[in-house]
Amino acid sequence: MKQKTYLKVSGLIFTVVAIFHLLRLVLGIGWDINVAGWNVPGWFSLVGLAVAGYLAYAAYKLMK
Repeated sequence: MKQKTYLKVSGLIFTVVAIFHLLRLVLGIGWDINVAGWNVPGWFSLVGLAVAGYLAYAAYKLMK
């Protein structure tokens, strides 16, 4: 796989993840997330949004 293709695919995946975190925060949808029996609070999506958003930004920036 070429580097540009890899960056495009990973940027797209991280963008989709960031959008879902944003939707969970803004709409207040009752999407319950359980990780090994731990109920993840809604504010944790803010951290996920920041991380996924930065990784998507970095992938698109490196693609240029």
